[in-house]
Amino acid sequence: MNRHIKLVLITAVLLSTLHTGCKKFLEQVPNDRITIEEVFRKKASSEQFLANVYSFIPDEAHPINSTPWIGAADEADLTWTNNGIYQINTGNLNPSNVLYDRWGNYYQGIRSATFFMQHINENIEIRTQNGQQLIDQYQAEARFLRAYFYFLLMRQYGPVVLVGEEVIPPDAPASTLQIPRSPFDDCVNYVSSELDKAAEVLPLLPQRNGQTSDAEYGRITKGIALAVKSRLLLYAASPLYNGNTDLAAFRNQDGKALISQTYDVQKWKRAADAAKAVIDLGIYSLYKDPAGNTLKSLDGVFFNSWNTEQIFVRKGNDLGQWDVHCMPRQAGGWSGVGPTQETVDAYFMADGLLPAESPLYTESGFTTVNGAEVYNMYMNREPRFYHGVTYHNSRWQGGTMNAPAAISFFASGPNGRNGHPTDFSKTGYLVRKNVGPQTNIGSGGNGQVQSRVFILYRLAEIYLNYAESLNEFAYGDPDALKYLNAVRERAGIPTYGSAANQVPVPADQLQTRARIRAERRIELAYEGHRFFDIRRWKIAPQVMGVLHGMDVSKDGNNFFKRVATTTPHLFRPAYYWWPITQYEIDRNRMIVQNPSW
Repeated sequence: MNRHIKLVLITAVLLSTLHTGCKKFLEQVPNDRITIEEVFRKKASSEQFLANVYSFIPDEAHPINSTPWIGAADEADLTWTNNGIYQINTGNLNPSNVLYDRWGNYYQGIRSATFFMQHINENIEIRTQNGQQLIDQYQAEARFLRAYFYFLLMRQYGPVVLVGEEVIPPDAPASTLQIPRSPFDDCVNYVSSELDKAAEVLPLLPQRNGQTSDAEYGRITKGIALAVKSRLLLYAASPLYNGNTDLAAFRNQDGKALISQTYDVQKWKRAADAAKAVIDLGIYSLYKDPAGNTLKSLDGVFFNSWNTEQIFVRKGNDLGQWDVHCMPRQAGGWSGVGPTQETVDAYFMADGLLPAESPLYTESGFTTVNGAEVYNMYMNREPRFYHGVTYHNSRWQGGTMNAPAAISFFASGPNGRNGHPTDFSKTGYLVRKNVGPQTNIGSGGNGQVQSRVFILYRLAEIYLNYAESLNEFAYGDPDALKYLNAVRERAGIPTYGSAANQVPVPADQLQTRARIRAERRIELAYEGHRFFDIRRWKIAPQVMGVLHGMDVSKDGNNFFKRVATTTPHLFRPAYYWWPITQYEIDRNRMIVQNPSW
């Protein structure tokens, strides 16, 4: 097994307790003092309690049921209308109907982590068998998890309520719950400090009794804590949070501003330093196919579990649902997650330029590829396009297909809208990235799921975090292009530079910013980043709304025409953050609602 830091949801020894013991432990905390004392006397039961804290890490692999981040952004469109993402896109999200609401769930995780931290020192059995080092490690894991749950709250809801070291019972009277939201910068400073404290104790590699142990893969480690800090500080430095005067009226009841009204360039320095700290650990590297095959490199990032690029992953996941929702009907899939035309147009060309700049790009004519006519819009694109998008007459093999075949999205074709009332792509494309061809759980399948970990953080993101932060804080620092180029080189496209085989270096800071954002959009496509990126950059009002695809109601050449998808992706000022439910506001009268809700 590769000796790098990853997150498995639960280690194998704890896995069996997740569904049988977790709820029981949570319910016992306020009501059964004798039992909970027993929990923290025994090594096994304390580890079961910690396993429960781990279980609050969300599984966001299911593109519909578990997460809205892909279908509610501008990068993909879903076929179906009987789901929460459709409701969000059509404006049916409000404080009385909070879809994908995680506020209460994350606070349960915070409460459980705090309780564990307060009591794990009581475990004499662990101290006797393994010494104080293991207790300290477990406490640091819980400290990280608590900080991570706060960050997940912050990215979805903005400024949150910091409850500190107090364990508030779930049945506590309302009078004990009157705590206001903390300013966003205070939340950032607290979570960053907690991640630092955890990182100081957590091992670089998973350990048992002070020795590196493959059996302990799955435990939180230093690299994971630092990676979360990198994303936290990147968000905090971004326009949504850094001197956003549009939110001057967003204040607590005492008048305290919840979003800083003063731009601070030093926030970008903090973000750059945090990303560099992950890089400087020296234990991660971009995954590359040993034989140098670019497409296999791009596949291997996701399909070779425990590889050197993966930092924070979830072993228990619902990626089988991702596979079947993205697979074509031809393969037994449900043809439902379609990249928008805006996303297709964002992929670079093989010469490293964007389509609008490249002489290789044309929307005229067809080229015969493997006996099928391929629209020239799809020719001469960068490898990530072919890795990420199933387009008309591209070849696919997987699911129930015994041999590779061209995938048609014409209206009357085998995957077209005329053949099924719901299971067809509304854009004329399907997501191909991270779709396991061995998964066979759709129509006519045998129930097999291609097993792999679900990536939460990987090194390519950290490189892009670093490049973006450096460009904002210290434009011209050569490291920005160095790490941007590292991502492009692995993707198999020309890097930025002055050599004959390179593309010109962006002329100024604004152009460099645009290039970094363009790279991030493609490298991290369909991984849940775009939803938050367009918000923190404050570009969501410009990129959301009416989105496009090919004309899936037509056959032949009439198909290859940009048309609006049937459901615009609504964005309004309230959509920068989720609403807090009316229930929570009624419980805690000190909480002010997010703006425009």
